[in-house]
Amino acid sequence: MVDQMEIVVHPVSPKGGRKVTAHVFGVDADLGRAFTPADVSEFLRRAGLEDVDLSEEGPICWEGGGPEVWTD
Repeated sequence: MVDQMEIVVHPVSPKGGRKVTAHVFGVDADLGRAFTPADVSEFLRRAGLEDVDLSEEGPICWEGGGPEVWTD
């Protein structure tokens, strides 16, 4: 199902962390605010997606920096 879902990790927020959203079948869902790549993995697991590649070449759209960027 990950090929039918757009996952976006937004830029670092002034409040800290990065908002994670999913868009699937015309519906947007806020998955949470991540502070580490492990948080992103957990949000995806809770959404039913296991073993998603978190690299910049994977299915996730990283805005404002890749998986190594967690501070402003």
